Amino acid sequence: MAVITSCCVWQTGHSLQTSHLFFQTMTPDDTKPVNFTVKAPVYLQIGDTKADTAHSGVCVVDVNLPFGKPVNIEEVTFKNYYTAYVTVRLLRRNPEQEAPAKWCTALRDLPLMDNPHTERGSQDYYTIHRTQMQVEPDHVVCVRLILRQPSLAWLTFSLEDIKIFPHTEPDPEKEVSDWLSDLTLIDQHPDLEGLPDPQTVSSSIQQMWALTEVMQTNQTTASIGRFDVSETHSQPHLSCNECVHDGGDVMKFGR
Repeated sequence: MAVITSCCVWQTGHSLQTSHLFFQTMTPDDTKPVNFTVKAPVYLQIGDTKADTAHSGVCVVDVNLPFGKPVNIEEVTFKNYYTAYVTVRLLRRNPEQEAPAKWCTALRDLPLMDNPHTERGSQDYYTIHRTQMQVEPDHVVCVRLILRQPSLAWLTFSLEDIKIFPHTEPDPEKEVSDWLSDLTLIDQHPDLEGLPDPQTVSSSIQQMWALTEVMQTNQTTASIGRFDVSETHSQPHLSCNECVHDGGDVMKFGR
């Protein structure tokens, strides 16, 4: 895999500073990038002669994927080198048709720097995922990166450490296996220290249940007599008109 390297120089001669902002990729850990070749960057120049050093601020980088092996792209990662904007174009081939491959724009003018005239974002790592693209990046045979830098503060701009990761369909069985492996096994013998003996607790519950059954069986169904309040004396007292014996017979009392 070829990698583009370039040098960037301040016109004022100031030293460069490296930023350390990283973007986490979304590809699985075991996914390897696709092998490809990168053509030399082509800077669009202003003027009729090749000796003219004035640049238009536009650079084109073509990434050729393996011949005869179209790739379904999951994501593209790279390190920025003073590029302000990037446009991604894809050369796709329809496997169901014999028509020639066609170019399409997957992403247009993605900003890589907060301000083209300042350092912020000039040397950061970036990831372009397939969900960010306007078209499905499938059956791709070539990726064209169009770089723009409108600021005259930088003499050179490019992209480094370009990587293209293939898209793979997830394996349902593997996902379930990974999910099960992450589960924590429950201890089959929990700590019972400080808890009462289960047999003793069970015996006590059975005795309480038996006592409840006996009380429900012996519960009387006789009615209880009425109590009247007498106010004939200075102090009121209760008179029992009817009293109930233990056997259930009713006895009446009079004054």
